[in-house]
Amino acid sequence: MQKTILVTGSTDGIGLETAKMLVSQGHHVLVHGRNQAKLETTLQTLSALTDNAQIDGYLADFSTMAEVEALAKAIAAKHETLDVLINNAGILRAPETTTADKLDIRFAVNTLAPYLLTQRLLPLIKTSGRVINLSSAAQSPVDLEALAGRRPLAEMAAYSQSKLALTIWSRHLALALKAEGPAIIAVNPGSLLASKMVKEGFGIAGNDIRIGADILIRASLSDEFEEASGQYFDNDSKSFASPHPDALNAEKSAELVRVIEKLLATILGQAQG
Repeated sequence: MQKTILVTGSTDGIGLETAKMLVSQGHHVLVHGRNQAKLETTLQTLSALTDNAQIDGYLADFSTMAEVEALAKAIAAKHETLDVLINNAGILRAPETTTADKLDIRFAVNTLAPYLLTQRLLPLIKTSGRVINLSSAAQSPVDLEALAGRRPLAEMAAYSQSKLALTIWSRHLALALKAEGPAIIAVNPGSLLASKMVKEGFGIAGNDIRIGADILIRASLSDEFEEASGQYFDNDSKSFASPHPDALNAEKSAELVRVIEKLLATILGQAQG
């Protein structure tokens, strides 16, 4: 059965490989990137995979919350329903680490952008649908001052905190929605896969990127994940596992989500003002 699936950050790496597999399986894939030329190249690549490929392309820079909101509006204007949202876009290293919204770019792209996009697209996603969030084996306690852009962090510290923050809100939102919303699942796609991020951050070629794409597709479509909302899947151990203990702490989770909501309200209010 054909599904409509949005894969963010799908012009390279795990996102591109996932999009290729989904298009080849006959699904309607919404492709996202932040570079126009790479987006156009990706659309051409995907179109060549099958004679009747159904693909739409969307441009947005996830370091800017106003662009994330505009992306959600553009998708909602064209699609009445969305079966799966794969929040794949992520960043570790960047020339400029502070965004126009005065946030660390890792928290902006890896934590806040997917939260905002998910919230805005929830009305389109069926209760039988899924939101798959790309977590990581790298998870460390979140400094809320750093999340709010008030304390600088080294790149790996910011990255690992941003991924735990994503994992925290995934579980928190899943528990809040319960049966009234789609399944929300955080997935570590596998450590040190052959993505641009791994090559830049660690200087190694990395493992087969299809390992990550395979688990994202399984999490998005297979029956084994149907009742997995709020859970964390660790593809290194090939099983559901416990995330960092902070993700299981209801009080810490609620406080982190409050900070995210306040940040987004302030940023988007200023953008509209």
